[in-house]
Amino acid sequence: MVNITKKSNSLRIAIATATVKVSKQETIDAIVQRKIPKGDVFEFARAAGLFGVKKTSDVIPDCHPLPIEFTSITYEVVDLTILITVEVHTVYKTGVEVEAMHGASVTALTMYDMLKPIDKGVEIQNIRLLKKLGGKSDLKKLKFPEIKAAVVVCSDSVFEKTAEDASGKAIINRLAQFSIDTETYTIVPDVLEDIQDTAKKLTDNNISLLIFTGGTGLSPRDVTPEAISPLIERKIDGIMETARKYGQERMPYAMLSRGVAGFIGNTLVLTFPGSKNGVEEYMDALFPQILHLFNVNKGQKH
Repeated sequence: MVNITKKSNSLRIAIATATVKVSKQETIDAIVQRKIPKGDVFEFARAAGLFGVKKTSDVIPDCHPLPIEFTSITYEVVDLTILITVEVHTVYKTGVEVEAMHGASVTALTMYDMLKPIDKGVEIQNIRLLKKLGGKSDLKKLKFPEIKAAVVVCSDSVFEKTAEDASGKAIINRLAQFSIDTETYTIVPDVLEDIQDTAKKLTDNNISLLIFTGGTGLSPRDVTPEAISPLIERKIDGIMETARKYGQERMPYAMLSRGVAGFIGNTLVLTFPGSKNGVEEYMDALFPQILHLFNVNKGQKH
């Protein structure tokens, strides 16, 4: 099975269809008038389709078990065909398109089984995914070349060249995936005044996105939050709440990070942990959806 542990829960929606075609009008009339010997085709098939949606992971090996929070199965009769539409919703880490298609398949098969005694020409046609929404797949193709970024590493050891930077470079690589150019990459010691001076300089230099990495913990030298907080003009608590929640679900110490976020002028400033793993988790939790803030800050609606 595909590893989905890095993904975040979000609303996922899928709509699938299947078509059942009969060979004579008498079959359609019997279905509509509820005169099929085996019972009410619409209701039996709907019940079977609901089971099919819920049991998808039991019969398709690579599908993840997930909570099904809404399913709708509807029918449209057109001439000699019955169009089955299955809509499935969940709030989870992965989508429900296979569940919707499986539900449509089982609904169609149930109809076939109930109709074959009176119509030997029944066919199942065109099982397909009609629509899917949710998750980062809606956003992953977005590119943001207009955003200019700066990355600042706050670390005594990296500044003194007794350690190699991994977290700053990880941020730069991840930003590049969204066509965001990192115009400035610099290293400063864990000194409050140096961090503040760097922030002031970069936010006055047409930088759209400024990310600090390091100094957000609880050691005596961790002063990045103290340096950045007084400079922030519009604090956005939800950013770091989201990142810490995401991290806490994966390791027990994420709650100890004291990172802050907000706008200094028109520059979005983020403060990330100093570890490569911590940075990658924060990027997974926040990007690319956080980039929507630049449109909102310009006055555009959500």
